[in-house]
Amino acid sequence: MESTKNSLPINTIKFFKSLSEYTGTKPLFFGSIQRADYFPGNSDIDVDIFTENEKSTISKMQHFLNISKKKFKKAVWKLSSNGRMVYGYKLMYINEENNIKIEFSIYNEKFKHDILKEHIYKTKLPFYITWFLIILKFFTYKIKLINKKNYSYLKKIIITLGIGLPEDQFVSF
Repeated sequence: MESTKNSLPINTIKFFKSLSEYTGTKPLFFGSIQRADYFPGNSDIDVDIFTENEKSTISKMQHFLNISKKKFKKAVWKLSSNGRMVYGYKLMYINEENNIKIEFSIYNEKFKHDILKEHIYKTKLPFYITWFLIILKFFTYKIKLINKKNYSYLKKIIITLGIGLPEDQFVSF
């Protein structure tokens, strides 16, 4: 998942390459960027970063992105596939100038196998779930009949029911 199923603009590719070189980590892509329901310019890009030292990586990202450390939120995720508790950090990064919207998840390397396994479940969706997601995003992003809060709720329901896993449980603080 080092590359994406959907094409990214050249400025976004350069951004990720520079970030990777600066932090010494590889961004791993998951979510809609790896599926047919990606809407360029509307969908965010979901990225995992695995590291041996989360604090050091966050510090490097903070400097690279020129943002406050307070933007990084601690997160606890109970994996729906095996019930394991995973600890990490979340960051929603928006660069309007370059039209980049990224949700970063930073985790310790020890969680990598379980997290990637979880993401694969949500990448290889049955075709009917993908179609439901495309329709949902169309009504959210193009027609604007569904607000972001309801969109997020409906997306979670469609994906979890579609793959038969319980809903993800996240706590951010």
